[in-house]
Amino acid sequence: MSTTHSERLRELLEPLVSSQGLDLEEIAVDSVGRKRVLRVVVDSDTGADLDQIADVSRALSAKLDETDAMGEGEYTLEVGTPGAERLLTEHRHYVRAIDRLVKFQLAEGGELVARILKVDDAGLDLEVPGVKGRRATTRRIAFPEIEKARVQVEFSRKDKHEENAEEA
Repeated sequence: MSTTHSERLRELLEPLVSSQGLDLEEIAVDSVGRKRVLRVVVDSDTGADLDQIADVSRALSAKLDETDAMGEGEYTLEVGTPGAERLLTEHRHYVRAIDRLVKFQLAEGGELVARILKVDDAGLDLEVPGVKGRRATTRRIAFPEIEKARVQVEFSRKDKHEENAEEA
């Protein structure tokens, strides 16, 4: 898909997504055998529920049907939300990942796994988990120091409500 095609699709679809209270995160056109698949990823600060996804999907489908944005031939439209291990690329992604464990690839080299505590315009306040019985430490990291950041899936993390109940 050419950049021009991608930009045209974004210009066409973004107002519809925004009108539903969501952000257009990603657009991709892939060929699967002889068929084309248009994948649209949406999200918001509070997430997107199935009803919102269905509403956006119908609106996008109707708009695409009335234009020639996808050209001739059949295609499948898939609308969804970012995966559990989403890549953080925008400021709003970091804000949405507050309290989540994130694996950072640092611009200086090396990796860091830490929990995002706070996000501001300059960077992040992090909690770096302690190892081998040591206490967690805090660290400040500026956005230019981050090469890549990806949310990590946690299967056994206690949420704050469980921790507070145990302390009482």
